[in-house]
Amino acid sequence: MSAAPLPHGSSGDGWQWCALGHKHWGLYGAAGLLVRSGDLVLLQHRALWSHHGGTWGIPGGARHLGESAEEAARREAAEESELDTAPLVETARFVDDHGGWSYTTVVVSADEALPVGIRGGESVEFQWFRVVTLGSSDGPELHPGFAHTWPQVRDLP
Repeated sequence: MSAAPLPHGSSGDGWQWCALGHKHWGLYGAAGLLVRSGDLVLLQHRALWSHHGGTWGIPGGARHLGESAEEAARREAAEESELDTAPLVETARFVDDHGGWSYTTVVVSADEALPVGIRGGESVEFQWFRVVTLGSSDGPELHPGFAHTWPQVRDLP
């Protein structure tokens, strides 16, 4: 007797190992929303209890079964912040493929760098940073995964 198939949208919460031997959050991969407004980028200060807590990254998390990267990134951003994701226009995306597991950065454009409040317990704060400060010694301490992909996504529109 085989197990019943999982319904579309089943939670992807859980740890997964990739072909490179790394442990990642998201049974079906993960995605995050890189919000840009001119030369500014919106970052999330991660709660201390979270994976790599206390660092700065983009809102994101595990993709649900059958969920596109864009759907997951927008859902996660809405769960973690008060950001209205509806008017944000996707301009690019970057897939960090680890073999059997991937993280997709969905780049979106915001007309204005408005203040963004937190929602839920995964964030300490949201703040806009100038692009030139990210990855520099005087910039915020970046989440290791975001720090790794920042050189690839930095110049995406």
